[in-house]
Amino acid sequence: MADDTLGPFLSKNWIGSVDSYDKADVVMLGLPFDGTCSYRPGSRFAPERLRLASWGLEEYSPVYDKHLDDVKFYDAGELEFPLGNTKKSMDLIEKNAGIIFESGKKYLGIGGEHLVTYPAVKACKEKYQDLAVIHFDAHTDLREDYLGEKLSHASVMRRIGEVVGFENIKQIGIRSGLKEEFELMKKYNTIVKSSNDLNEIKNKKIFLTIDVDVLDPAYMPGTGTPEPDGLTYREFAEWIKFLQDFDIIGADIVELAPDYDKSEVSTAVVTKIIRDVLMIM
Repeated sequence: MADDTLGPFLSKNWIGSVDSYDKADVVMLGLPFDGTCSYRPGSRFAPERLRLASWGLEEYSPVYDKHLDDVKFYDAGELEFPLGNTKKSMDLIEKNAGIIFESGKKYLGIGGEHLVTYPAVKACKEKYQDLAVIHFDAHTDLREDYLGEKLSHASVMRRIGEVVGFENIKQIGIRSGLKEEFELMKKYNTIVKSSNDLNEIKNKKIFLTIDVDVLDPAYMPGTGTPEPDGLTYREFAEWIKFLQDFDIIGADIVELAPDYDKSEVSTAVVTKIIRDVLMIM
């Protein structure tokens, strides 16, 4: 036979990934963890399903006039977590995110539930002291604890505020939470009503965290805690485009729970969000 090599084989990596860590400017980590979900679990299945769905995307974005090849990102695969041990799982994320930041690369986490953001921000803060966090979400996530647990997706932004300072958090799309959480947002002026509210952090390093339930359930039914009266996809996409002039050195996209949307439209929407975020990093 003229050619006796096996294959070609289908890739299990995200579409457009470079073939080695060393070649990458951005490193993607799959974070299949949903150990503290307060309503509907299942976000741990998102990273694998998003990789598969990514092959339905075009690698070129007409919005940004860029190709995924221009981004130079590496899909490192999914971390393996010790089931039932939240603390060890968070430590594992912090360790891996720290390696990425220390090597001078940018971090992109694909969740999983929202608690996975906390250890990544801790690692980011170790490298970049002048750090701010832009937070897209339906929920405040500012509880002191949830059912006595301080490590929870319902308290993730409270923990992050303790790391970066609440004055360095800006929140977009919030429409659900406890009264005391809204009072905390007012105290530190975290809520964003217009793009001008982001001017005060524009010169900082930015960690961008996107809980996909910021979108209205009409666009995003496949999430654990859907909340009516959310952003349209077009409104959200305009925000992401606005952020392309910010210095985003870390990001994550969390809380897709694919099995609650049998049409798989939610998964398709999140793959496009990931591509857009890659384009602005």
